[in-house]
Amino acid sequence: MTINLTLLIVMGVMLATGVYMVLERSLTRVVLGVILISNGVNLMIIMSAGEAGEAPLVRDHLSADDYLDPLPQALLLTAIVIAFALVSFLLAMVYRSWVIGRQDEVLDDPEDRRVAEQPAYDPEEDSEIPTETTEFDAVAVGEEAPSPAEARSEPGSKPGSEPESKPGSRRARRERREGRS
Repeated sequence: MTINLTLLIVMGVMLATGVYMVLERSLTRVVLGVILISNGVNLMIIMSAGEAGEAPLVRDHLSADDYLDPLPQALLLTAIVIAFALVSFLLAMVYRSWVIGRQDEVLDDPEDRRVAEQPAYDPEEDSEIPTETTEFDAVAVGEEAPSPAEARSEPGSKPGSEPESKPGSRRARRERREGRS
């Protein structure tokens, strides 16, 4: 496989110029940069195909080395279609920007500048969390956890007795209806 130095230099210049143009603020230059980048990539795909050969149709008198690899050609066609769709989308955006604002420049958004000037530290998200965040009582090592009945009973009441209901609770209203109180 031989590499054509001229195509390699042209590909490098196209990619470098395309990247430079994409970084501009003018939308027209961005579109031209995307076109240059896609054409540079297409040249790279063509160069990866290697030397020209015969069409990949099986013939008796040709060896396997005489055929041209069809994969780079398929990749090239795919890259052309993707580049066409991307350039069409970008041209629609440029046209819409021109119709709405009569300008081709991308301006700084005041909200973007305000967000960029904010400190990176957000007290709500970046503050330290206390080590103990559970709502459950801690049980010391070696101590038995209370049974569910003991846990439901109010502090100071006997474990076997039924807890008293608070005056406005559902339990107190249900007990009044049943005639317990």
